[in-house]
Formats: sequence, C-alpha cells, structure tokens
Amino acid sequence: MQKPIAVWLLICAALVFAMVVVGGVTRLTDSGLSIVEWQPIVGTMPPVTQGDWDELLEKYRDSPQYQQVNKGMSVDEFKSIFWWEYLHRLFGRLIGVVFFIPFVYFLVKKQIDRPLGIKLTGIFILGGLQGFMGWYMVMSGLVDDPHVSQYRLTAHLGLAFVIFAALFWVALDLLSPKTSVKPMTEQLLRLRRFSIGLTHLIFLMVLSGGFVAGIRAGLAYNTFPLMNGHFIPPEIFILEPWYRNFFDNMATVQFDHRLIAWILAFTVPLFWYKASKVELPGTTRLACHLLLLMLIIQISLGIATLLYVVPIPLAAAHQGGAVLLFAAALWVSHRLRK
Repeated sequence: MQKPIAVWLLICAALVFAMVVVGGVTRLTDSGLSIVEWQPIVGTMPPVTQGDWDELLEKYRDSPQYQQVNKGMSVDEFKSIFWWEYLHRLFGRLIGVVFFIPFVYFLVKKQIDRPLGIKLTGIFILGGLQGFMGWYMVMSGLVDDPHVSQYRLTAHLGLAFVIFAALFWVALDLLSPKTSVKPMTEQLLRLRRFSIGLTHLIFLMVLSGGFVAGIRAGLAYNTFPLMNGHFIPPEIFILEPWYRNFFDNMATVQFDHRLIAWILAFTVPLFWYKASKVELPGTTRLACHLLLLMLIIQISLGIATLLYVVPIPLAAAHQGGAVLLFAAALWVSHRLRK
C-alpha cells in the first residue's frame, strides 16, 4: 500500500518544481517585493474590488522599490508584478495543503510506519522553514535597498532544492526499495560514489546560480565561451576584502557558475562512459542516459540565456532545467545504491 504514498510525494515534488519556476519568473520580473506583508491565512484571498487594489498599491507606495524604482506606477502596472508574487505565495500554501492533508490521512489509516513518519515530519518542518525563509528574504528588500539579499535568495532557492530532493528520494525509496542481496563490486561502488559527487556538484551549481540571480550577474559578460574576450575576467578580484568577490562581484559570481558548468560538461559524460562499461539494469541505464541528456539541455539553455541577455522565457526554462537535472542525478544515485 506504499505506492499511493509515493505518488502523493511525487505530486508534491512536481508542485515544488512548478514553484521554483514561478519563483524564477517572480525574480526576473522584479515582482517579489510587490506584497509588503506576510499574511499566511488572510493573504490567500486575492484582491477583487478596486478598493482592494487601491489599498495594496497604497501599502506598496511606502516600500523602497516603489520610491526608488517604480515611482508613479499605476494600478494596472502594479497588477502585472503583483500576480507573480501572489502566485508564488499561493503555490507555497497549496504545497502545504497538498502535503499536510494526505499526511494526516495516511497516518490515521496507519499506512505510515515510524521511520517513514519521521522522514515525512522532517519534510513538513522544512516546508514551514521555507515559508519563513521566503518572508525573511522579502524583508531584506523592504528596508532601504529595494533589492533582496543575494544570500537570503540563495538560501531560499537551496532550501527548495533540498525539499524537492527529500520528496523525490523518499518516493523513490517507496517505489523501488533496496533489494540487493549480493555485495556491490568495487566498480559499482566507485560508480555510485561518482554519481553522489555529481549530485552534490549540481547542487553547488544551483547555489552559484542563486548568487548569479541575486546580483543579476547574468546581465554582464554576455558572450560565450569567453567572458568579453577573457577566460578569466580581469575584474575577478577587484573587491576588498577578497572573499567578497565570490558573492558580490558580477565577474567572479558568473565565472564560478560557468566553471562548475564546465566541470560538469566533462565529468557527466565521463560518468556516462564509465557506466556504459558496467553491467546495469535497464532502468539504471535509462537514468544514466537521462542525466547526460538533461546536462546537454541545461547547458544549452544556460548559454542561450546568457547570449540573449536573460530573456524571461529562457531564464525560467533554465531554472526549471536545473531542477530536472538535479532530479536525474538523484535518480541515478538512488538506482546505484541497489
């Protein structure tokens, strides 16, 4: 009876994927600061009357973003940024409901044992923490500077990927429990360690992408494969102290993101080649093929996003592609544990 639980968790993971994409669009359209209050319950109801819109716009007029960036914005212009942030927050509430109600149902039906219950409770706690982290991020742009902190944005993005990974991994556990009765060969162990390393590297690339989005580093150095004629841009260490460059310098932040992508561009095909030399079940081999395919798609989306100076459709697809690439790496690692 664990297949329904797995399907439920995969639905939750799909919703997290959608929320990451919507969150990316929210960032790209500068919509994240359009709602200046955190109302988890009352905020579920959208504005309906003209009075509702006037009230929301009046609150927004007190924000630094309105004062410094969007001064004079009309109600219709405000609506164009409001709906993205509203949709993003609504997805968060929807995920909470879609997770919590079936969780209680399966508990009442005694279909969740203690180990699984502990895992699911941990995921629920992470979801609550993510809601707080989202508001904590927004708060950083409501004080003086009309831009959210890149540190908080990256933490918010990284936590979304952790929640996705937890949901996806537990679902895979339920659909494909560990059944190996023979010890793994040294070759398979090395391949598994390789896949785990790639998964962590992809997650690191996601975090570096958070800093790229946080300081809008994608709007600079819109050339490939070189960065305005340089492999390593000369501006890479212009800030003091030196470590600030890794988080505040457009040149360094984009270079780091590119460097991780280059490493993956060589290591994932190497992993795929090594996997092709090992006898693997058909599903595991399919997962390896999918990992390579998703890397090709994701790198292509990244290059196109850069060359076309971050158009919203391409940038949103690139963010969604990161989730799918991460999912493929998780699937490979999960299959190789058996």
